[in-house]
This record gives sequence, C-alpha cells and structure tokens, in this order.
Amino acid sequence: MAFVVTDNCIKCKYTDCVEVCPVDCFYEGPNFLVIDPDECIDCALCEPECPAEAIFSEDELPADQEAYVEINADLAGKWPNITEKKDPLPDAAEWDGKTDKLQYLER
Repeated sequence: MAFVVTDNCIKCKYTDCVEVCPVDCFYEGPNFLVIDPDECIDCALCEPECPAEAIFSEDELPADQEAYVEINADLAGKWPNITEKKDPLPDAAEWDGKTDKLQYLER
C-alpha cells in the first residue's frame, strides 16, 4: 500500500513531506504534490509532516478521496520529481481546509 496526497494539498503545496521521504517519491505540479505509488515504500514518514493533513495511507483513505489514488499514479508519471523543501504557495493558509478543490488542480 502506498500513501496518497489528497484534496487539501491543492493550492497549498506544503513540501514538508518531501524533506523526510527516504525514497524521493514525490512529484511536483503547479499547485499540488503527488506520490508515485510504485516508488512509495509505505514508511509513513510523510503523513505526520503534512501541515494540511492531506496525506493518507491508501488503506485509510477517506471514501470521498478515493479518486486521488488514480490522480497520484497518473501525475507522478508526468511531473518532475521534487526532493527538497520549498516555500508553500503564497495563499496556502487561505486554501488550507477548504473542501472540493479538485476543480482547481492545475495539471
């Protein structure tokens, strides 16, 4: 089982999780991060580091976030790898906690 980045990361893109990943399985888009499920070793180090609480183990994924399993797998193959922490998006604090952000995902 891999970990999955979900809805609350959109328009926030905190990268605290990237810094602790031992296998560099995060990929970065314009306003969202994803985890490559084939590279993730299920170590769970990233989950507690996410300030937006947007990372879940695939087996603990809320039902309304299941679409993100496929989104993570798809976009990990298209986006560049990220291995170092960066500043979050400028208005991240305003977007943190808002729901139904899939419409704002920039691919």
